[in-house]
Amino acid sequence: MEFANKEYFLLLLLLIPYVLWYFLYRRRNEPAMRMSDTYAYLNAPRSWRVRLLSLPMLLRCIAFVMIVCALARPQTKNSWDNKTVEGIDIMLAMDVSTSMLAEDLKPNRMEAAKEVAAEFISGRPNDNIGLAIFAGESFTQCPLTVDHASLLNLLQNVRTDIAARGLIQDGTAVGMGLANAVSRLKGSKAKSKVVILLTDGSNNMGDISPLTAAQIAHSMGIRVYTIGVGTNKVARYPMPVAGGVQYVNIPVEIDTKTLSEIAAITEGNFYRATNNKELKQIYRDIDKLEKTKMSVTKFSKRYEAFQPFALAAVVCLLLELLLRNTVLRRIP
Repeated sequence: MEFANKEYFLLLLLLIPYVLWYFLYRRRNEPAMRMSDTYAYLNAPRSWRVRLLSLPMLLRCIAFVMIVCALARPQTKNSWDNKTVEGIDIMLAMDVSTSMLAEDLKPNRMEAAKEVAAEFISGRPNDNIGLAIFAGESFTQCPLTVDHASLLNLLQNVRTDIAARGLIQDGTAVGMGLANAVSRLKGSKAKSKVVILLTDGSNNMGDISPLTAAQIAHSMGIRVYTIGVGTNKVARYPMPVAGGVQYVNIPVEIDTKTLSEIAAITEGNFYRATNNKELKQIYRDIDKLEKTKMSVTKFSKRYEAFQPFALAAVVCLLLELLLRNTVLRRIP
Protein backbone atom coordinates (compact mmCIF):
# COMPACT_ATOMS: atom_id res chain seq x y z
CA MET A 1 0.00 0.00 0.00
CA GLU A 2 1.19 3.51 -0.85
CA PHE A 3 0.05 6.99 0.23
CA ALA A 4 -0.45 9.64 -2.45
CA ASN A 5 -0.29 12.63 -0.05
CA LYS A 6 2.37 11.70 2.51
CA GLU A 7 2.71 15.32 3.69
CA TYR A 8 -0.48 14.91 5.72
CA PHE A 9 1.43 12.67 8.14
CA LEU A 10 3.04 15.84 9.52
CA LEU A 11 -0.29 16.46 11.25
CA LEU A 12 0.53 13.58 13.57
CA LEU A 13 3.03 15.88 15.28
CA LEU A 14 0.02 17.64 16.81
CA LEU A 15 -0.48 14.61 19.01
CA ILE A 16 2.66 15.44 21.01
CA PRO A 17 1.44 18.74 22.52
CA TYR A 18 -2.04 17.24 23.01
CA VAL A 19 -0.73 14.27 25.02
CA LEU A 20 1.54 16.56 27.08
CA TRP A 21 -1.39 18.90 27.76
CA TYR A 22 -3.61 16.00 28.80
CA PHE A 23 -1.20 14.40 31.27
CA LEU A 24 0.54 17.51 32.62
CA TYR A 25 -1.70 20.57 32.44
CA ARG A 26 -5.24 19.18 32.27
CA ARG A 27 -4.73 16.74 35.14
CA ARG A 28 -3.51 19.56 37.38
CA ASN A 29 -6.62 21.65 36.68
CA GLU A 30 -9.17 18.88 37.26
CA PRO A 31 -11.58 19.39 40.21
CA ALA A 32 -10.27 17.89 43.45
CA MET A 33 -11.54 17.23 46.97
CA ARG A 34 -9.30 18.09 49.90
CA MET A 35 -9.00 15.59 52.74
CA SER A 36 -7.10 15.82 56.03
CA ASP A 37 -5.56 12.37 55.63
CA THR A 38 -5.49 9.92 52.69
CA TYR A 39 -3.72 7.10 54.53
CA ALA A 40 -6.91 5.02 54.65
CA TYR A 41 -7.07 5.01 50.84
CA LEU A 42 -3.39 4.19 50.31
CA ASN A 43 -3.88 0.46 49.71
CA ALA A 44 -7.46 0.60 48.43
CA PRO A 45 -7.94 -1.34 45.14
CA ARG A 46 -8.52 0.71 42.01
CA SER A 47 -11.80 0.05 40.23
CA TRP A 48 -11.94 -0.77 36.50
CA ARG A 49 -13.46 2.64 35.88
CA VAL A 50 -10.44 4.36 37.37
CA ARG A 51 -8.10 2.23 35.26
CA LEU A 52 -10.01 3.18 32.09
CA LEU A 53 -10.25 6.92 32.72
CA SER A 54 -7.74 7.64 29.95
CA LEU A 55 -9.42 5.33 27.42
CA PRO A 56 -11.53 8.10 25.78
CA MET A 57 -8.36 10.13 25.24
CA LEU A 58 -6.67 7.11 23.67
CA LEU A 59 -9.64 6.49 21.36
CA ARG A 60 -9.59 10.16 20.34
CA CYS A 61 -5.90 9.87 19.42
CA ILE A 62 -6.50 6.70 17.41
CA ALA A 63 -9.39 8.40 15.56
CA PHE A 64 -7.11 11.34 14.74
CA VAL A 65 -4.42 8.99 13.39
CA MET A 66 -7.01 7.19 11.21
CA ILE A 67 -8.31 10.52 9.86
CA VAL A 68 -4.78 11.60 8.95
CA CYS A 69 -4.17 8.25 7.21
CA ALA A 70 -7.38 8.70 5.22
CA LEU A 71 -6.35 12.24 4.22
CA ALA A 72 -3.00 10.88 3.03
CA ARG A 73 -4.93 8.87 0.38
CA PRO A 74 -3.86 5.27 0.88
CA GLN A 75 -3.82 3.37 -2.42
CA THR A 76 -3.17 -0.18 -3.50
CA LYS A 77 0.12 -0.41 -5.31
CA ASN A 78 0.45 -0.18 -9.09
CA SER A 79 2.91 -2.74 -10.37
CA TRP A 80 4.16 -4.47 -13.46
CA ASP A 81 4.96 -8.10 -12.75
CA ASN A 82 7.29 -9.77 -15.24
CA LYS A 83 7.66 -13.49 -14.77
CA THR A 84 8.29 -16.64 -16.72
CA VAL A 85 5.58 -19.27 -16.50
CA GLU A 86 4.80 -22.61 -18.10
CA GLY A 87 2.20 -22.44 -20.86
CA ILE A 88 1.18 -23.08 -24.47
CA ASP A 89 -0.82 -21.16 -27.07
CA ILE A 90 -4.27 -22.61 -27.63
CA MET A 91 -7.07 -21.59 -29.99
CA LEU A 92 -10.53 -23.00 -29.43
CA ALA A 93 -12.50 -23.36 -32.67
CA MET A 94 -16.17 -23.92 -31.79
CA ASP A 95 -19.08 -24.79 -34.06
CA VAL A 96 -22.07 -22.47 -33.44
CA SER A 97 -24.39 -23.69 -36.19
CA THR A 98 -28.06 -24.13 -35.29
CA SER A 99 -27.62 -27.90 -35.02
CA MET A 100 -25.65 -27.26 -31.81
CA LEU A 101 -29.04 -26.76 -30.12
CA ALA A 102 -29.66 -30.52 -30.27
CA GLU A 103 -30.30 -31.90 -26.81
CA ASP A 104 -28.42 -35.22 -26.90
CA LEU A 105 -26.01 -33.49 -24.49
CA LYS A 106 -27.49 -31.63 -21.53
CA PRO A 107 -28.91 -29.04 -21.65
CA ASN A 108 -27.80 -28.95 -25.30
CA ARG A 109 -24.60 -29.35 -27.29
CA MET A 110 -23.78 -25.63 -27.26
CA GLU A 111 -24.18 -25.10 -23.52
CA ALA A 112 -22.36 -28.34 -22.70
CA ALA A 113 -19.44 -27.33 -24.94
CA LYS A 114 -19.28 -23.86 -23.36
CA GLU A 115 -19.37 -25.26 -19.83
CA VAL A 116 -16.54 -27.72 -20.44
CA ALA A 117 -14.48 -25.14 -22.37
CA ALA A 118 -14.86 -22.66 -19.49
CA GLU A 119 -13.64 -25.29 -17.02
CA PHE A 120 -10.69 -26.03 -19.31
CA ILE A 121 -9.78 -22.33 -19.58
CA SER A 122 -10.02 -21.82 -15.80
CA GLY A 123 -7.68 -24.75 -15.24
CA ARG A 124 -4.91 -23.26 -17.41
CA PRO A 125 -4.28 -19.74 -16.00
CA ASN A 126 -0.82 -19.40 -17.58
CA ASP A 127 -1.79 -20.21 -21.18
CA ASN A 128 -2.51 -17.87 -24.05
CA ILE A 129 -5.99 -18.96 -25.13
CA GLY A 130 -8.24 -17.56 -27.86
CA LEU A 131 -11.64 -18.40 -29.31
CA ALA A 132 -12.81 -18.67 -32.91
CA ILE A 133 -16.40 -19.57 -33.77
CA PHE A 134 -17.85 -20.80 -37.04
CA ALA A 135 -21.05 -21.83 -38.75
CA GLY A 136 -21.28 -21.19 -42.52
CA GLU A 137 -18.60 -18.52 -41.93
CA SER A 138 -15.99 -17.98 -39.26
CA PHE A 139 -14.72 -15.08 -37.17
CA THR A 140 -12.59 -14.55 -34.08
CA GLN A 141 -14.58 -14.10 -30.88
CA CYS A 142 -11.42 -13.48 -28.81
CA PRO A 143 -7.74 -13.36 -29.88
CA LEU A 144 -5.01 -15.10 -27.88
CA THR A 145 -4.91 -13.66 -24.38
CA VAL A 146 -3.97 -14.41 -20.78
CA ASP A 147 -6.90 -12.25 -19.65
CA HIS A 148 -9.10 -15.26 -19.04
CA ALA A 149 -11.82 -13.24 -17.31
CA SER A 150 -12.52 -11.40 -20.57
CA LEU A 151 -12.22 -14.63 -22.55
CA LEU A 152 -14.74 -16.41 -20.31
CA ASN A 153 -17.12 -13.46 -20.62
CA LEU A 154 -16.92 -13.60 -24.43
CA LEU A 155 -17.35 -17.37 -24.34
CA GLN A 156 -20.55 -17.06 -22.31
CA ASN A 157 -21.89 -14.60 -24.90
CA VAL A 158 -21.57 -17.14 -27.72
CA ARG A 159 -25.00 -18.07 -29.08
CA THR A 160 -26.21 -20.30 -31.89
CA ASP A 161 -28.79 -17.71 -32.96
CA ILE A 162 -26.20 -15.59 -34.76
CA ALA A 163 -26.81 -17.77 -37.82
CA ALA A 164 -30.58 -17.86 -37.27
CA ARG A 165 -30.62 -14.05 -37.09
CA GLY A 166 -28.68 -13.76 -40.34
CA LEU A 167 -25.51 -12.33 -38.80
CA ILE A 168 -23.54 -15.10 -40.47
CA GLN A 169 -24.55 -17.87 -42.84
CA ASP A 170 -25.77 -21.09 -41.28
CA GLY A 171 -24.00 -24.32 -42.10
CA THR A 172 -20.74 -25.98 -41.05
CA ALA A 173 -17.55 -24.50 -42.49
CA VAL A 174 -15.02 -26.68 -40.68
CA GLY A 175 -12.21 -25.63 -42.99
CA MET A 176 -12.89 -21.92 -42.45
CA GLY A 177 -13.10 -22.36 -38.68
CA LEU A 178 -9.79 -24.22 -38.59
CA ALA A 179 -8.09 -21.75 -40.95
CA ASN A 180 -9.24 -18.82 -38.82
CA ALA A 181 -7.86 -20.43 -35.65
CA VAL A 182 -4.57 -21.26 -37.42
CA SER A 183 -4.21 -17.66 -38.61
CA ARG A 184 -4.37 -16.48 -35.00
CA LEU A 185 -1.45 -18.75 -34.10
CA LYS A 186 0.65 -17.68 -37.08
CA GLY A 187 2.73 -15.16 -35.14
CA SER A 188 3.03 -17.23 -31.98
CA LYS A 189 6.54 -17.86 -30.65
CA ALA A 190 5.46 -20.65 -28.31
CA LYS A 191 7.01 -24.06 -28.78
CA SER A 192 3.60 -25.73 -28.53
CA LYS A 193 0.70 -24.39 -30.59
CA VAL A 194 -2.64 -26.15 -30.45
CA VAL A 195 -6.10 -25.86 -31.96
CA ILE A 196 -9.04 -27.62 -30.32
CA LEU A 197 -11.73 -27.94 -32.99
CA LEU A 198 -15.24 -28.90 -31.86
CA THR A 199 -18.06 -29.59 -34.31
CA ASP A 200 -21.23 -31.66 -34.60
CA GLY A 201 -21.43 -31.96 -38.40
CA SER A 202 -19.54 -32.26 -41.64
CA ASN A 203 -18.04 -29.54 -43.81
CA ASN A 204 -20.63 -28.14 -46.23
CA MET A 205 -19.66 -24.47 -46.54
CA GLY A 206 -16.61 -22.24 -46.93
CA ASP A 207 -13.84 -21.56 -49.43
CA ILE A 208 -11.16 -23.61 -47.67
CA SER A 209 -11.44 -27.37 -47.30
CA PRO A 210 -10.72 -28.92 -43.88
CA LEU A 211 -7.75 -30.90 -45.18
CA THR A 212 -6.21 -27.83 -46.81
CA ALA A 213 -6.50 -25.98 -43.51
CA ALA A 214 -4.93 -29.00 -41.80
CA GLN A 215 -1.97 -28.90 -44.19
CA ILE A 216 -1.47 -25.20 -43.40
CA ALA A 217 -1.58 -25.98 -39.67
CA HIS A 218 0.98 -28.76 -40.09
CA SER A 219 3.34 -26.45 -41.99
CA MET A 220 3.24 -24.04 -39.04
CA GLY A 221 3.85 -26.73 -36.43
CA ILE A 222 0.31 -26.52 -35.06
CA ARG A 223 -1.35 -29.63 -33.64
CA VAL A 224 -5.10 -29.94 -34.06
CA TYR A 225 -7.28 -31.88 -31.66
CA THR A 226 -10.68 -32.54 -33.22
CA ILE A 227 -13.84 -33.34 -31.28
CA GLY A 228 -17.01 -34.70 -32.85
CA VAL A 229 -19.87 -34.02 -30.46
CA GLY A 230 -23.26 -35.76 -30.65
CA THR A 231 -24.84 -39.21 -30.37
CA ASN A 232 -24.34 -41.93 -32.94
CA LYS A 233 -27.83 -42.03 -34.51
CA VAL A 234 -30.45 -39.33 -34.03
CA ALA A 235 -30.71 -36.37 -31.66
CA ARG A 236 -33.65 -34.51 -30.15
CA TYR A 237 -33.83 -31.04 -31.70
CA PRO A 238 -36.11 -28.09 -30.77
CA MET A 239 -37.75 -26.96 -34.01
CA PRO A 240 -39.35 -23.47 -33.79
CA VAL A 241 -43.00 -23.47 -34.90
CA ALA A 242 -45.76 -20.91 -34.75
CA GLY A 243 -46.44 -20.14 -31.11
CA GLY A 244 -43.83 -22.44 -29.61
CA VAL A 245 -41.31 -25.22 -30.08
CA GLN A 246 -41.79 -28.72 -31.45
CA TYR A 247 -39.18 -31.42 -30.81
CA VAL A 248 -38.08 -33.56 -33.74
CA ASN A 249 -35.37 -36.18 -34.20
CA ILE A 250 -32.58 -35.16 -36.56
CA PRO A 251 -29.84 -37.47 -37.86
CA VAL A 252 -26.33 -37.05 -36.49
CA GLU A 253 -23.96 -36.55 -39.43
CA ILE A 254 -20.45 -36.12 -38.10
CA ASP A 255 -17.69 -36.53 -40.68
CA THR A 256 -15.46 -38.63 -38.44
CA LYS A 257 -13.22 -39.56 -41.37
CA THR A 258 -12.29 -35.95 -42.14
CA LEU A 259 -11.87 -35.07 -38.48
CA SER A 260 -9.58 -38.08 -38.02
CA GLU A 261 -7.51 -37.05 -41.05
CA ILE A 262 -7.14 -33.50 -39.75
CA ALA A 263 -5.81 -34.86 -36.45
CA ALA A 264 -3.48 -37.31 -38.22
CA ILE A 265 -2.02 -34.67 -40.55
CA THR A 266 -1.25 -32.32 -37.65
CA GLU A 267 -0.11 -35.08 -35.23
CA GLY A 268 -3.07 -34.43 -32.96
CA ASN A 269 -5.90 -36.70 -31.82
CA PHE A 270 -9.53 -37.22 -32.79
CA TYR A 271 -12.14 -37.66 -30.07
CA ARG A 272 -15.79 -38.60 -30.06
CA ALA A 273 -18.09 -37.19 -27.39
CA THR A 274 -21.58 -38.69 -27.18
CA ASN A 275 -22.40 -37.30 -23.71
CA ASN A 276 -21.30 -34.68 -21.19
CA LYS A 277 -19.04 -37.05 -19.28
CA GLU A 278 -17.06 -38.04 -22.39
CA LEU A 279 -16.70 -34.39 -23.42
CA LYS A 280 -15.26 -33.48 -20.01
CA GLN A 281 -12.83 -36.40 -20.16
CA ILE A 282 -11.63 -35.29 -23.61
CA TYR A 283 -10.73 -31.85 -22.32
CA ARG A 284 -8.97 -33.44 -19.34
CA ASP A 285 -6.88 -35.53 -21.74
CA ILE A 286 -5.97 -32.47 -23.80
CA ASP A 287 -5.08 -30.69 -20.56
CA LYS A 288 -2.10 -33.05 -20.24
CA LEU A 289 -0.34 -31.49 -23.22
CA GLU A 290 3.34 -30.55 -22.97
CA LYS A 291 4.07 -27.03 -21.77
CA THR A 292 6.68 -24.52 -22.77
CA LYS A 293 8.12 -21.48 -21.02
CA MET A 294 6.67 -18.11 -21.92
CA SER A 295 7.03 -14.60 -20.52
CA VAL A 296 3.95 -12.96 -19.03
CA THR A 297 3.64 -9.31 -17.97
CA LYS A 298 0.83 -8.51 -15.58
CA PHE A 299 -0.27 -5.03 -14.53
CA SER A 300 -2.11 -4.32 -11.30
CA LYS A 301 -4.15 -1.11 -11.16
CA ARG A 302 -4.08 1.28 -8.20
CA TYR A 303 -7.28 1.85 -6.23
CA GLU A 304 -8.16 4.25 -3.39
CA ALA A 305 -8.16 2.41 -0.03
CA PHE A 306 -9.16 5.08 2.50
CA GLN A 307 -12.44 3.39 3.48
CA PRO A 308 -11.06 1.14 6.27
CA PHE A 309 -9.25 4.10 7.88
CA ALA A 310 -12.34 6.32 7.73
CA LEU A 311 -14.49 3.56 9.19
CA ALA A 312 -12.02 2.97 12.04
CA ALA A 313 -12.01 6.72 12.82
CA VAL A 314 -15.81 6.86 12.99
CA VAL A 315 -15.96 3.78 15.23
CA CYS A 316 -13.34 5.21 17.62
CA LEU A 317 -15.11 8.59 17.85
CA LEU A 318 -18.49 7.01 18.51
CA LEU A 319 -17.02 4.70 21.14
CA GLU A 320 -15.21 7.60 22.80
CA LEU A 321 -18.41 9.66 22.97
CA LEU A 322 -20.36 6.70 24.33
CA LEU A 323 -17.86 5.93 27.11
CA ARG A 324 -17.32 9.57 28.03
CA ASN A 325 -21.05 10.14 28.49
CA THR A 326 -21.96 6.84 30.21
CA VAL A 327 -19.75 4.56 32.29
CA LEU A 328 -16.71 6.87 32.28
CA ARG A 329 -18.63 10.09 32.80
CA ARG A 330 -16.97 12.58 35.15
CA ILE A 331 -18.80 14.77 37.63
CA PRO A 332 -18.32 17.66 37.48
